[in-house]
Amino acid sequence: MKIEKFVTGIISTNCYLVINEETKQTVIIDPAASPAYLMNHLKSEGLKVEAIFLTHGHFDHMMGLDGFLKEYDVPVYVEEEDEEVLQDPRLNLSATYTEGYVFTKAETVQDGEILSFAGYEFRVIHTPGHTKGGCCYYVEAENVIFSGDTLFQASVGRTDFPNSSMSDLMHSIREKLLILSDETKVYPGHMGETTIGYEKQNNPFI
Repeated sequence: MKIEKFVTGIISTNCYLVINEETKQTVIIDPAASPAYLMNHLKSEGLKVEAIFLTHGHFDHMMGLDGFLKEYDVPVYVEEEDEEVLQDPRLNLSATYTEGYVFTKAETVQDGEILSFAGYEFRVIHTPGHTKGGCCYYVEAENVIFSGDTLFQASVGRTDFPNSSMSDLMHSIREKLLILSDETKVYPGHMGETTIGYEKQNNPFI
């Protein structure tokens, strides 16, 4: 598995390309924007986009959807409790930061569901707190997890938004993420990568 990070959008969101180097099959996680340099990279590398995963419905993780879907006819997945967030400019915060944006064509997933793409199995881990339908995508075979805005390097997601809950967020982190192996590599929605072991020892919120 090859993981490439592109920081895009107005709030510097991490967009990940999860690539099977043998087949070029690719999953996109959290497309905040679809800048020309990223679209050109996909084409120049011959990457075959198979699906788009959203860790949650906030605008800064999904406003690039239209640009990608113009080029790639692929499914978009979001945890079921955030489907309404995608469709409400107030809840997805696009009305606050932009002129407003909605997306109505996402397929919903649930906690524990397995999404098989690019030769990998991504397990959906529902981690409410930052949003009700926030989730992480865990690839056990590769020992990596894409944590969205649930867990950051030495920090956690904000909980001062509609439908946010600090108690839910901390429960999600402690009961669903910290039980993973210390070596698990964490790819968050903002800032740098980390590991579960590092967060156990250094995250002031934990």
